[in-house]
Amino acid sequence: MSDTFYQHHVFFCTNERVDGRPCCSERGAKEAQAHAKQRMKALNMNGQGKVRINKAGCLDRCDEGPVLVIYPEAVWYTYVDKEDIDEIVDSHLVGGKVVERLKI
Repeated sequence: MSDTFYQHHVFFCTNERVDGRPCCSERGAKEAQAHAKQRMKALNMNGQGKVRINKAGCLDRCDEGPVLVIYPEAVWYTYVDKEDIDEIVDSHLVGGKVVERLKI
């Protein structure tokens, strides 16, 4: 195993704002995070040495949201629906190829 605990660590901004400014939560971020987590489990890619899917507080890019970031590559994505999440999972997390059309 590498010197990192996870091969990839994915953070979904699930921030909720009450002041009227855009936030990822109002754009389906919690559902997208749950979907990604379920996909990793179904692919047996979750856990130590594999992929960790996490909720995060504000990542300060809500205007471009909803957003997620994948480490260690520090690649930021936006997405619209579960199909976009599936493409990120299949291409980036499984295949190692950045999804350029969703990158921010």
